[in-house]
Amino acid sequence: MADPRTSTSPVGLHRVMEPPGVLPQAAARLDTDPRIGPDEVRVRVERLNLDAASYRQLHTAHGGDPDALRRAVLEIIHARGKMQNPVTGSGGMLVGVVEEAGPASPLGLRPGERIATLVSLTLTPLAITDGLARWDGRSEQVPAEGHAILFARSIAAVLPADLPVPLALSVMDVCGAPALTHRVVRRYRERRETAPGGPGAPVVAVLGAAGKSGSLSLAAARRAGAARTIGLVPTEEEERRLAATGLADKVVRADARDPVAVAAALGEPADVTVVCVDVPGCEHGAILATAPGGTVVFFSMATSFAAAALGAEGLAADVTMLIGNGYVPGHVDLALDLLRSEPAVRALFTARDGMIRQE
Repeated sequence: MADPRTSTSPVGLHRVMEPPGVLPQAAARLDTDPRIGPDEVRVRVERLNLDAASYRQLHTAHGGDPDALRRAVLEIIHARGKMQNPVTGSGGMLVGVVEEAGPASPLGLRPGERIATLVSLTLTPLAITDGLARWDGRSEQVPAEGHAILFARSIAAVLPADLPVPLALSVMDVCGAPALTHRVVRRYRERRETAPGGPGAPVVAVLGAAGKSGSLSLAAARRAGAARTIGLVPTEEEERRLAATGLADKVVRADARDPVAVAAALGEPADVTVVCVDVPGCEHGAILATAPGGTVVFFSMATSFAAAALGAEGLAADVTMLIGNGYVPGHVDLALDLLRSEPAVRALFTARDGMIRQE
């Protein structure tokens, strides 16, 4: 391996081992050399947070067997020098402690700080040394030991002292969703309010509304001034749980993969539809449920660009479609503030499959 200290790129090009000429996210393999360049940061890994789509795919493929899950994740990391599920193409994020920061790093991180990375594991050089022995395979949060490398263009945040680490990580993992939802709804409302005779604030529908990104997006839409919020969930249990929180003005149940059922369940076209479902095949339902001139925001890593684009064309749907990229300025602060100020959001997070422990 070449010594990364000899020449560095702010976007991590010097860590790409193959193929040449691509960015780290598109690379087949990254260099995990723990020696850092002047603008890099080395992090001692404490916990990985696999993204929901990747965890679901791996869990299904291996029948939930914890040993098989551990082997699969370890094989990916060992082969690629990063965590990038070859089926979903997605990864997740991590929590760790800063071990060393190069003198030219612009991230402002100091040794000893406990941080969460806000860039995907699909582009983060990662080495695991404990065999993931403490992971029981029952959730996407993975206790781990090893190291990771951050570049000058990476993003990370110091963990808040007032929240349990698993809870903070779970929120920060999806903080891009409520931030972009808030931006879209606010701008939609402002645009309508300035138009003569405009219809006012938008109706917002969230598919997968009882999940992490879904519940935060509902809260963000309401804060941004949505006229009404509708939460769509797949099961009676999630319908009951979400209705009890009051986060949505209306809670409905349907399979998000069934376009006709989605539109029928919502009962009215939404001006803004936010997709937070971590399974493939939800594109057409979201498009069919959105009013002409409306906006669909896709946050799931299971989203198919081809299905969305061709589906909108086939339905003659005049809708704007946005792909949430996980980064909006101020996204961490907004998400954490929603968690702190909305007891219903925190309750959903802490109760969700019993996976967020109050540590």
